Amino acid sequence: MSYSNEEIKKLIEGGKAVLGIEFGSTRIKAVLVDDRNTPIAQGSHEWENHLDNGIWTYPMDEIHAGFKSCYADLKKDVQSKYGTGIKKLAAIGISAMMHGYLAFDKDGKLLVPFRTWRNTITEESAAKLTECFNYNIPQRWSIAHLYQAILNKESHVKDIAFQTTLAGYIHWMLTGEKLMGVGEASGMFPIDPATKDYDAAMVAKFDDILAKEGMPYTLKQIFPKVLVAGDNAGTLTAEGAKFIDDSGELEAGIPVAPCEGDAGTGMAATNAVKVRTGNVSAGTSVFAMVVLEKNLSKVYKEVDLVTTPAGDLVGMIHCNNCTSDLNAWVNLFKEALESYGIEVDMTKLFGTLYNKALEGDKNCGGLISYNYFSGEGVTAFDEGRPLFIREQNAKMNLANFMRTHLYASLATLKMGCDIMLKEEGVKVDSITGHGGLFKTKGVGQSVLAAALNAPVSVMETAGEGGAWGMAVLASYMVQKEEGESLADYLSNKVFVGMNASTIEPDAEDAKGFDEYIVSYRKALEVEASAIKNTK
Repeated sequence: MSYSNEEIKKLIEGGKAVLGIEFGSTRIKAVLVDDRNTPIAQGSHEWENHLDNGIWTYPMDEIHAGFKSCYADLKKDVQSKYGTGIKKLAAIGISAMMHGYLAFDKDGKLLVPFRTWRNTITEESAAKLTECFNYNIPQRWSIAHLYQAILNKESHVKDIAFQTTLAGYIHWMLTGEKLMGVGEASGMFPIDPATKDYDAAMVAKFDDILAKEGMPYTLKQIFPKVLVAGDNAGTLTAEGAKFIDDSGELEAGIPVAPCEGDAGTGMAATNAVKVRTGNVSAGTSVFAMVVLEKNLSKVYKEVDLVTTPAGDLVGMIHCNNCTSDLNAWVNLFKEALESYGIEVDMTKLFGTLYNKALEGDKNCGGLISYNYFSGEGVTAFDEGRPLFIREQNAKMNLANFMRTHLYASLATLKMGCDIMLKEEGVKVDSITGHGGLFKTKGVGQSVLAAALNAPVSVMETAGEGGAWGMAVLASYMVQKEEGESLADYLSNKVFVGMNASTIEPDAEDAKGFDEYIVSYRKALEVEASAIKNTK
């Protein structure tokens, strides 16, 4: 039974609400939850990254202003709904896009502009570290950015006193503590699941590199301390309270949870932190997370190894492209309809076209699409060209056309997941989908089930996103019972009785997607030629 508005007002005024804030790539979002983890208010701030001298970045003044704007929008929502302000909270949690490079000197001065996960400027360092560690180090990881700056002989590297991520930076500003959750840390440097800390053997190898390069520090001297979900990660300082709320209304002393990355909050938001569970987030980009029972047998450049917020090993398939090209084609249909003077309801148009795809041939009838707005790591493309091709005798109809674009949105994800599920024999009991691809009921869900040949569920809370997942992690810190694991807390306290729809994979759909991927792989040379000849 839900609370009344008056009960929620008293809960907020009593300091029992919990706040989660996540810095996404296009939006900063805040979610306030009650003591049952039910969202009671929200705030947001739209923003965009900038290409500055070839580096994708968010300027510091925009990070600060966006954070304040998001919180102010949340306060406005609370005042509008409940006629009160926010003075105290039970807990706060911060999340953000993982990876990237924020380096500070001993006085806390930012040494170079923030380098985000989107940058692909660390190919040399990522390859060298992967070989050195015998562990896949993707270009977007923080350690790859650090080593690349050292290899580039950048003058600032000797002055680094602290290196962190965006979430780690905000946490530092709020609490004065240089630390982060293990899931976020696993996107900075490899984690040993046994110790829930940076892998000691790899740290020693990198310290040798630092010494040979003449750096006056070791890795652990400049990297954040690692905590697991539920640990106390400090309290909101007076300066931190002012940093988030200019009005001075918010009081200091609030417990702050270990900050986490968007992958970790996605796992929390979909109850996918147990071994043999997984989740797929599908929007502008798409990634899959599967909690592993054991390490993989060898290194795969397509598979990133990260952790859950509790420190358990996760196989991650990260793909840069998902729905952008699909959306572009739907907008073309919108334009065509509007040319006839028809007013278009986009929700209805998406629903109609998505459902039409279900009528298509299981293998798309000889149509192939590449949705590469940008490069794609799984298929080893540094840049991309959206491309649609078909055989002369292809079955060119609307159903197949839409089906191929839905397949294309998950094709590289399937190729990466096939490594884990088919080559490595990783077992998955459940997959939960969330994100824009699943808004049309049943369609994206059934396509993903075919791609992975596994049951796919969509929860009613999936739309709340990472900010809600971060609020749940903060609640766990202050509500957990002695010895209660994060997995048990989520299953027994957060998702118990939660409605979810599950679609089992159709054998013919799975077979058709496999056939599509065979053709997709063969025609990758066409995509490569398109890139080469349209520069």
